Amino acid sequence: MLDLVPLWAAILALAVFMYVLLDGFDLGVGMLFFLRRDAEDRNLMINSVAPVWDFNETWLVLGGGGLFAVFPLAFAIIVPAVYFPILFMLLGLIFRGVAFEFREVVGARKWLWDRAFAYGSLVATFAQGIVLGMFIQGFPISGRQFAGTSWDWIAPFPLLTGVGLMFGYALQGSTWLVLKTEGDLQNWGRRMARFALIGVIAFIVLISLWTPLKDARIAARWFGFPGSFAFAPVPVLTALLAWTLWTSLAKGREALPFVCSMGLFFLAFTGLVISLWPFIAPPSVTLWDASASPISHQFFLIGTLFLLPVLMVYVTWSYWVFRGKVRGDMGYHVE
Repeated sequence: MLDLVPLWAAILALAVFMYVLLDGFDLGVGMLFFLRRDAEDRNLMINSVAPVWDFNETWLVLGGGGLFAVFPLAFAIIVPAVYFPILFMLLGLIFRGVAFEFREVVGARKWLWDRAFAYGSLVATFAQGIVLGMFIQGFPISGRQFAGTSWDWIAPFPLLTGVGLMFGYALQGSTWLVLKTEGDLQNWGRRMARFALIGVIAFIVLISLWTPLKDARIAARWFGFPGSFAFAPVPVLTALLAWTLWTSLAKGREALPFVCSMGLFFLAFTGLVISLWPFIAPPSVTLWDASASPISHQFFLIGTLFLLPVLMVYVTWSYWVFRGKVRGDMGYHVE
């Protein structure tokens, strides 16, 4: 019988990556609300993401639902360990989503919903970073059960990755503003992108050093032979993209900084896969250990193969329709 475990791993990896890539910049824009007080600029910031933000959570549902359906053992181990970060993330996303709608209501306390948008974005981002940190750090497992507590996430490494993801999403959000806005707000976005890029580089270096020192298996994969040669392009390309992003901001480029920031996320995601493969609940539960029965894989794959093309077409079409600059007097302006 055909082994569908690698295919399902690829589908879930795609869902997670697409969520991080597409929801990352609008969460970043939300966090940047803290630093931009002008009401007109805030309207432009939120209008730049308003047409595309709401379907990004579809990828989150696909990833979470797929994990539950296809890798139930991993779901049973991971969710109790990150129960509270997931709860905080969902609350943050709820407040942010409500803020999109209620801040435009006539007579609404816009300052209140602006704060809900900003704090919701901040909490959701930090919580996602904690989940990432727990996944890299690994889960205490006894037999086939989670052996830790729901408070294990209160530890230096998960909290560090939470802060690191805040810088990452801020980079996405600021380069998005460079792409979608003009004038003073765009110039401010360039300045914020430089600060965020410095933070991203610092956290990439710190986590890249911390992880191999903490886990001998990861160290052997990256620094042993032939892994050190096979995986060398990842850090080299990361440095090259970071430099290209920095110089493109200085040269006044608009689209290239955002493309480079997406490239940095892709390389970071690639490095994560390289470090953890084939474990889905590190350090001991592999994809095959956690998988459901082959018949379940086949059954869920039928619907997923219909769903994925629809999602991809919808995403592509939405971004095409709302291409161009966003302006306060006329909405989107297509050059």
